[in-house]
Amino acid sequence: MTVIIDQERCAYCGGCVSVCPEEALTLAETRLLVNEYCIDCGDCVSACPVGALQSEEIQIPIRQEPMRKQYDLIVVGAGPGGSTAARLAAQAGLSVLLLEKRQEIGSPVRCAEGLGHDQLAAFLEPNPQWISAMVNQVEITNVIGDEKEILHVSGGRGYILERRIFDRALAELAAQAGAEVRVKTSVTGLLKEADTIKGVAIDQGNYITGTEKVEIEASVVIAADGIESQIGRWAGLDTHLPLKDTMVCIQYLLAGVDINPGCNYFTIDPRIAPGGYAWAFPKGQGGANVGLGVQADIWEAEAVTTDNGQAQVVGKETVLGFLTRFIERDPRLAQGYPVTLVAGNVPVALSPHKMVTDGLMLVGDAARQVDPLTGGGIANAMTAGKMAAEVAVAAIQAGETSKQVLSRYPEEWLKSTGRLLRRNYRLREKFPLERRNDKRFVQAFLLAVGG
Repeated sequence: MTVIIDQERCAYCGGCVSVCPEEALTLAETRLLVNEYCIDCGDCVSACPVGALQSEEIQIPIRQEPMRKQYDLIVVGAGPGGSTAARLAAQAGLSVLLLEKRQEIGSPVRCAEGLGHDQLAAFLEPNPQWISAMVNQVEITNVIGDEKEILHVSGGRGYILERRIFDRALAELAAQAGAEVRVKTSVTGLLKEADTIKGVAIDQGNYITGTEKVEIEASVVIAADGIESQIGRWAGLDTHLPLKDTMVCIQYLLAGVDINPGCNYFTIDPRIAPGGYAWAFPKGQGGANVGLGVQADIWEAEAVTTDNGQAQVVGKETVLGFLTRFIERDPRLAQGYPVTLVAGNVPVALSPHKMVTDGLMLVGDAARQVDPLTGGGIANAMTAGKMAAEVAVAAIQAGETSKQVLSRYPEEWLKSTGRLLRRNYRLREKFPLERRNDKRFVQAFLLAVGG
């Protein structure tokens, strides 16, 4: 077996599997496997469009794309926060490099995709191409024991997005503004001079840079690399996320459901979503995002269900098990069938004590800029991206990118959106798990999701 697979370069297209005469290759989700039946015929090497397959006997030289070695600003992560920062900085005249580790911006989706009209319109005009549903109602079912209290409000205006299209559109706007966008490009380290961040390192095996390690300098780096953010830690910032401030979330896109296409549904039930809530957001044409979030430090607790009014302990189960039970109990949802499954964690924490250091700023989930009450983060990330970009532009133009200068960004954040998120965090802490059915908490939640 002499075929060499560069997993970092592999685009998981499956073309090599189709041409293999011995069934020696298998595409397992996002991992290409080769077994002992390989005869090293070289057909797979010829069929690979990105040069991820090589033979020990035949090494095909790979042409590398030229890449600049210096920019004013490097943004890591092409989510809503990163792309917004890159676009605005490029519009202001900076040379900007936007890096995304995945080969497709916006995928995989790890979001319920809801966003208010005013939140969106503050940045760009809503576009039907990336809006799957318009909503103007909210319904909350608060389950207390065997009783249900249903709250309903209408008159608002919001959207359920298609995040795959929306995120890509934001990155395209950044590129149109002059930012250079690179996908499937993972940052593996930071360039430092003393304690100052001076750029990023891209390691070998990268789709763009080939087999050479590349170092790219920048006056400022914006880390918008998600909940799993490593860049903040590499820069010496404490981005550790306590379990109690983490929501473990899972969601199906269900087809064939029977819900109001203009209403977002929420369910607060400690037996179904302990510490969090379940949701059903319409996606148009009989589809809906149906999911739930469970507080990470308690989700393995004994799950309790009711059968004919009798409490019954059913033992420990996964968060997917909670979602399955939630869907099965609602006839409107149970008739649907899943076409997509997404999973992930959502930070419902306070932002780190330090969001900047010399030459670097954190944005979005990397900075824990998610509403601790609702779990919403799209608009917050875009707001933070805008603030960070404005501070970066001023700092770079002034030739001073110390943490004292960049601290204008968290100062501005804490005076506006950050202040609201701190208030919601305190509210969440005020109502422990056993009191999340309290009418005052539910009313505050209703105001947050309906406003």
